[in-house]
Amino acid sequence: MRNFIKRAVKKLSKLTREQLEELFISSAAEIDRLKTVLESLGQGILVCDTRHALVLANKCAERFLPIGLAEPGGDSVWLRVWDEKIAAFLESTLKSGDRVEEREFNVESKGIQRLLSVSVLPLVREHRVTGSLIYIEDITEKRGREARLRRAENLASLTTLAAGVAHEIKNPLGSISIHIQLMQKALKANRKLVEQALPRDGADSCLDQLDKYIAVVNEEIDRLNHIVVDFLFAVRPMDLDLREGDLNSLIGELVDFMSFELSDARITCDLELEENLPLLTFDERYLKQVLLNLVKNATAAMPAGGKLTIKTESKDSEVYISVQDTGLGIPEENLSKIFEPYFTTKATGSGLGLTLVFKIIREHQGEISVKSREGEGTCFTISLPLPQRERRLIGFEEGRGAAAGSDAP
Repeated sequence: MRNFIKRAVKKLSKLTREQLEELFISSAAEIDRLKTVLESLGQGILVCDTRHALVLANKCAERFLPIGLAEPGGDSVWLRVWDEKIAAFLESTLKSGDRVEEREFNVESKGIQRLLSVSVLPLVREHRVTGSLIYIEDITEKRGREARLRRAENLASLTTLAAGVAHEIKNPLGSISIHIQLMQKALKANRKLVEQALPRDGADSCLDQLDKYIAVVNEEIDRLNHIVVDFLFAVRPMDLDLREGDLNSLIGELVDFMSFELSDARITCDLELEENLPLLTFDERYLKQVLLNLVKNATAAMPAGGKLTIKTESKDSEVYISVQDTGLGIPEENLSKIFEPYFTTKATGSGLGLTLVFKIIREHQGEISVKSREGEGTCFTISLPLPQRERRLIGFEEGRGAAAGSDAP
């Protein structure tokens, strides 16, 4: 069709009125077809001229980017983009004439956090650059799937070490702990002999030092034991005791349990729990452990106090739990790593806390995600599926409604 239009344009002066009308109709149809293709793409497309002015954009670009698309032409494209990081990237890349592919940016547009891949490519026609093409792809789900697969692989790899850890670390730690206790008993039993052999002050100083050193050893043994227990918990298959329960009640009990600790840390806790939340099937002990870990992490992220918000809501066939704080936030480069085993930014952390959270939620056939900005806080969102019975009831009601409104007897 385009070749036909090119040939017709060369003979415009010789065309009859009917032929011109046919040409215009064909051109309009071709333009409409190309526009339909452009709008049907699942990726964002921006086209700029040689002066870097925006001349064309599809709906996906407008949806992905916080961008002004009122009138094509005029301002340079980076002046239309409201995200500072992407605007700076486009300005430097287009001015330098570089070809850059798959640069990633975290962007919030219309309240939705997205991970975008942005590429800047030259538009070449007949060996001459006639403008630039900016290609935008939403890779949020893709990166999420990759992260979930990586976490699952990491958890699977840990299982091969479980037996060795139990034998090589836990058993010797138990033996060390027992012998430390025997040393403490021996010191207590021979305290009088030491006091007789040394002056009073010297004996007290010597024994106090020994008590201090032994207390440090006991602390380190306990810490290592906790790490080993967490590790074994992370790699062993879970035996879930699934029972139908009220999620709001569980959250209320947990907050009551943590109330003194939250108050002591100058943290106010707001509960936004949906009334008449559908009953869920879950293991109360494990799910309480998940929420406890998230609340403790939020507390640690607000050393000067702040606000903790726990929210529940049901939507479609899932129930959502969000735990949001107003704390320090998580650096962007760490967001994709926080659920991985042994990743921690704490001086004394084992790096298994959020790994266990991830595993428990996955065992419940759910998902967990995180949004965070440094200095603004963090929000963990858990989605849990409603029992099959709940989904059938919804479908049944819809079916009844449709039948009631039909003319069939």
